Amino acid sequence: MNSRRISSGTTRRRTLAALAALTAATAAGAAGCIGQNGSASAGPAAPHPSKPGAAEPFTSASGDKNALLLQVMAHPDDDLYFMNPDAEQVLTAGVPVVCVYVTAGEARGINYVAGRPVPAPDKADYSAARHQGLRQAYAQMLGLDQFTGWKRSVLRLPGGATAETDVLTNGGRSVRLIFLNIAMLSEGGVRIPALWDTPGTVMRTLLATGSPVAHSSSYVHQTLVDVLAEIMHRYRPTLIHTLDPDPDFQVHDALNPRDNDQPGCSDHRDHTPVALFTWKAITQWVADATRRDQHAPRFVTTAFRGYYNQRWPHNLPPAVLAGKARAIKSYGGSPEWECGNTAGCGDYGQGGRRPMKNRKGWIRSTHHRYPNALPAPTTDGEGRLVAYGVLGTQAVRWRETSAGSGRFGAPKGLGGGPLAPALCAVRDTAGKQLLIALRFASLGGQGATGLREIVVLEQRRPDGPFRPWTALGSPDSDPERARRTGCPVAVAAPDGRIHLFVRTSDKGLATRVRDARGHWSPWQRLGGGEIQDGLSAALDGEGRVHVVAAGRDTVHHWGQQHTDGPVTLMPPTGLPRPGNQPGVAVTADGSLSLVYRTPAATVPGVHPLDGGAGRTVPHFEGYGPVAAHTVTARHGRRKARTTVLLGRGLDGEVRIQYGTGRRVRPLRAPGRLVPVGTPSLLSQGRKGVAVVGMAPDATPWIWRPRPTSRA
Repeated sequence: MNSRRISSGTTRRRTLAALAALTAATAAGAAGCIGQNGSASAGPAAPHPSKPGAAEPFTSASGDKNALLLQVMAHPDDDLYFMNPDAEQVLTAGVPVVCVYVTAGEARGINYVAGRPVPAPDKADYSAARHQGLRQAYAQMLGLDQFTGWKRSVLRLPGGATAETDVLTNGGRSVRLIFLNIAMLSEGGVRIPALWDTPGTVMRTLLATGSPVAHSSSYVHQTLVDVLAEIMHRYRPTLIHTLDPDPDFQVHDALNPRDNDQPGCSDHRDHTPVALFTWKAITQWVADATRRDQHAPRFVTTAFRGYYNQRWPHNLPPAVLAGKARAIKSYGGSPEWECGNTAGCGDYGQGGRRPMKNRKGWIRSTHHRYPNALPAPTTDGEGRLVAYGVLGTQAVRWRETSAGSGRFGAPKGLGGGPLAPALCAVRDTAGKQLLIALRFASLGGQGATGLREIVVLEQRRPDGPFRPWTALGSPDSDPERARRTGCPVAVAAPDGRIHLFVRTSDKGLATRVRDARGHWSPWQRLGGGEIQDGLSAALDGEGRVHVVAAGRDTVHHWGQQHTDGPVTLMPPTGLPRPGNQPGVAVTADGSLSLVYRTPAATVPGVHPLDGGAGRTVPHFEGYGPVAAHTVTARHGRRKARTTVLLGRGLDGEVRIQYGTGRRVRPLRAPGRLVPVGTPSLLSQGRKGVAVVGMAPDATPWIWRPRPTSRA
């Protein structure tokens, strides 16, 4: 697929019109694997990303400065299974949380208790029991008795829709639950996938037993978009949690039974369209807010995998898993409890230890759909930190106010959106910065085709202005497969080439290479076994390019045999099974070591990439990916290389450690930093290292730790 230049003549008015066209007109292809045999209509032309600098400045009004987390789920419990522990950590940090549940979650209306007779179906009761379970879970997460009473009322929304909203506070912390309660199975057997993909579809809400909502509401496609956009406008989130809009393809067989999956995919049929509705509402909110307020809303977005958790090694250690299980146990409840709700005290099938015993293992992992570390840091010619990220669906740049100040100035919009929160930054040998991102070229719905593509933004000269955005397409020409394109990762080689890598729809690896003159090669697939998204690319001591990714049973590795050669598959030898994305560090002899946790492990291990004996890092307890960098530091008259590790502790807070020996200990970030997603680690030579992360208020922070020991 050839590169193409994206028009750069977008004025402010045309930028807003393009965003509005995206949200109001198109409808993107099949919801996940739903409707693959439906309309192949391409729909209206996708809007062009705005030219660099044409995006509105992200100068927030006073009302936008307070952090708030908005979560949009298909069913009651999606947040507890798939978005925790992230959501609870944000809540514990004092950030208000608003949860929106799109469907009533009524299923067949049977609140089954193991070992008892199957009760008669009652959808209104079962929906109400699940609502009560959520109130119990969030009361417990707020530090209150799980049967604490909530303030319940009716929320009036666009299109004549009404919803129940329940509020509970404890000191400075608060939770609001909003139940849209669209029936999972509406009149005529209509489900949420049809509301997304089939023009003219109408769905009705279900009245839950005991709800203050007295009348049913009707929803068409645009009603749900408008309702979600209005909720975003009303509560002004700085952080949005969504489900996965483009889940993995999945072959269902005896080894991988379909269970609750939609046909051909690894996720529930409701998760995918609700995620797509959320992204479409996000773009509508951005367009409306920019037009109304004269500045774009400041927020970041995190998407979470769903039933994907069942298909890959589990990644939560026991201590983190226990916290997640406590909330689900409160949600599941028991018919023996006296909660004051006549319809039921939770979703009994999820009570007790059932989620821990379930072979599907959804509770045992939390996976981000776009696992890149953000913001992506670098330095400018004046020695100031510069960070690139995605804010309000657009690429932005933050620059340190002065070298070493530890504070970023206001973000500068670079356009390019709507972008997924998946962006990497790389500098070529001429000193020019490139940003590479994953773009929602068309979100669509209503029978049109959804489009995703990789786009790139390049500086004209070092520390200078940027050229227009350029589309690099996808390794897959079929739009339905291209939707599964993974997060871009790139590395600059000493010969002037830039190697770009992405995960493909068949869970493999593909690459495009930009030569020293700026020309991109076609996409090339590199073979190998199935991998997870979350790639790590690095240069070894000789300047050869390597890329690694977590597979099902080992870490997969591709690399160069020679500095001017192609990147090819290099099968690993003896590497243990990974639970998370591996970090890569250069050792003293110039070879590479990997740092990662095995499934459900608390401490990571250091493993030579060539398959030599590994060892654990005994005190670096935590969960999730571990970033690793090698820094050169002076010890008296000699210089020595030290591996620096960055990750999350068991409480979700940022930790860093200088060295991997048994005597060293991790350092805790000041201010109890709980990052959004994965923070970044940047080596600054003699200045040591800088950690850059994103706070829940959509503001990036800088931490320059002082090492206490190295070993």
